[in-house]
Amino acid sequence: MTEMLQYDFMRIALVMAVLIGLTAPAVGTFIVQRRLSLLGDGIGHIALTGIGLGLLTGTSPVLGALAVSVLGAIAIEVLRSRSRSGGDVALALLFYGGLAGGVLLTNAEGGGTSLQSYLFGSITSVSASDLYVVAGLAVAVLGIVALFGRELFLLCQDEEVARAAGLPVRFLSVLIAVTAAVTVVIAMRAIGLLLVSALMIVPVAAAQQVTRGFRGTMLLAMGVGVLSAVSGLAGSFEYDLPPGPSIVLLALAVFVIAVIGGAVLRRRRATRAERTGRAERGGPATTRPGVEAEAEVLGG
Repeated sequence: MTEMLQYDFMRIALVMAVLIGLTAPAVGTFIVQRRLSLLGDGIGHIALTGIGLGLLTGTSPVLGALAVSVLGAIAIEVLRSRSRSGGDVALALLFYGGLAGGVLLTNAEGGGTSLQSYLFGSITSVSASDLYVVAGLAVAVLGIVALFGRELFLLCQDEEVARAAGLPVRFLSVLIAVTAAVTVVIAMRAIGLLLVSALMIVPVAAAQQVTRGFRGTMLLAMGVGVLSAVSGLAGSFEYDLPPGPSIVLLALAVFVIAVIGGAVLRRRRATRAERTGRAERGGPATTRPGVEAEAEVLGG
């Protein structure tokens, strides 16, 4: 790790990894809760068109991807809410359209080689100016999560309840989609558009194995995201491996460990609840363990 920090490009990559590790699972928690796990993957393919436009016009591919991804995310949400075919078909339509448009525009410009770094990630090639853009976008995304967290949580739990509570459901739905699009653009240089959705979903799935509350799941998922991103970057430097796949495979390894650990925790909780039930049936003197068990179930 110390040797890695001797290089300027690796220090930039490390900061980028931390930002991505925090941002992707934070947004991914809402996406998973709303059962739109493939949203990030679909937006990633739409972003290819923006990259192709940027390369073709000689402008910034990152800004092109950001503009097209945001528009695509809004289109996905509109189609999802209004189309009779449902959200999965709407995702598929834009998924393949974005992929085809990106490949077509990139080939027209002759930038097939450049496209590879966006498809599979090239975190070590990120410049200081790229980092400033990513940092600004990451702060904006995390700020939105902090500001609208309660409203987004209620929306993801039950859209009808959120509407009955007077929340702007359409605005919040679009907000989730747009923050997902921005997150994809943040992570694409490091993870790659084909893998970016994994860092949005896998840490959340891992956290769900061992936590029982929404906030706890998000915080643990962000921790897993940072751990996977930093460890994957360090491993790629040490063993000369591609950073994107290394980061995703580490996140998957954490998920496997979490599944095993979660099974052990659930078994212990079941055993504790069974013992508490037996103790409660034994008489009033054993009331306190029952109260403690109930508090634990409620998250107290």
